[in-house]
Amino acid sequence: MQTGPMPNTVPSARYDLPWKAVLKHALRAFLDFYFPDFSARIDWRQRPRFRDKEFARSGFSGAPNVMVADILAEVRMRDGRQGLVHIEIQTQRDATMAKRMHDYNYRISETYDLPLASLVLLADEYPRWRPASFDQQFEGTATAFSFGSAKLLDYVTDIEALEASSNPVAWLTLAHWRSQQAHHDPKKLYAAKLHLTALLFRHGWNKKRILVLFDAINWMMTLPEPYQRRYWQAARKLGKEHEMKLLNPLEQMFFDDGIKKGLEQGLEQGRREGAVVLLERLLVKRFGPLSQTTRKKLATASLAQLEAWSDALDEAQSLKQIWE
Repeated sequence: MQTGPMPNTVPSARYDLPWKAVLKHALRAFLDFYFPDFSARIDWRQRPRFRDKEFARSGFSGAPNVMVADILAEVRMRDGRQGLVHIEIQTQRDATMAKRMHDYNYRISETYDLPLASLVLLADEYPRWRPASFDQQFEGTATAFSFGSAKLLDYVTDIEALEASSNPVAWLTLAHWRSQQAHHDPKKLYAAKLHLTALLFRHGWNKKRILVLFDAINWMMTLPEPYQRRYWQAARKLGKEHEMKLLNPLEQMFFDDGIKKGLEQGLEQGRREGAVVLLERLLVKRFGPLSQTTRKKLATASLAQLEAWSDALDEAQSLKQIWE
């Protein structure tokens, strides 16, 4: 009996969530890598205070054009001043981005009585697209706003240097670029993902860092199910070789051979239950502790509903948007 080829449809890459998770884990590493001069002026002895969720709840959430900053952190400078840094990760070319950076700057400054640095990582695929300012003039009134920017494509000219770097943001930069370069080819994406997973153990990073990056690569480099199952098996083998469990117990159960050999109905139920827990985990990471009502909603949802909500997670700024 001849079996058909594995599906070639690669799910859309999710860039925003993995970048945000890594920035929350390694803000200094990000600034050291992309904005080293600014990073050198920060007193890193005081841990940054992340205020993006607080800003999202500050009163603008009711506005029709709700804006939620990717990262907003309070830092102390080496000269003793307290200040804010707003960081956006822009993965698509967008003619309105410069104005949006201006609007963010205005609204954040209006909310907090602190100096503010606005930074953007241009992580798109267009080398010539490099906005760094917003200018507007009308009848004698002029607005001029500039912001710091870095272009991801400028940092992937030396792949060996990225692989050799102990900076986790260099690794994530490579993962982002490899995702783009795969052009939805599952074989290329699978090979790149497995290679990057092996690199996690090269630099002697602690377990927490490795698991944060492992989550990031799985959010970003999404594979069709047959390739993903194959990847999980290879990742589990890598973890065992380095005496580290990359998969949590649920993920191990979800992709265990015993489940794959089960009856179709049992498999479907196992997938649904696994999807509930995995989606719940992602929602907690994104929005904080969930209410009992939300947990019940997840527990009674169909697999199709869970998949739809999971697809909506990347763009949603609230739980309400996910349900919609």
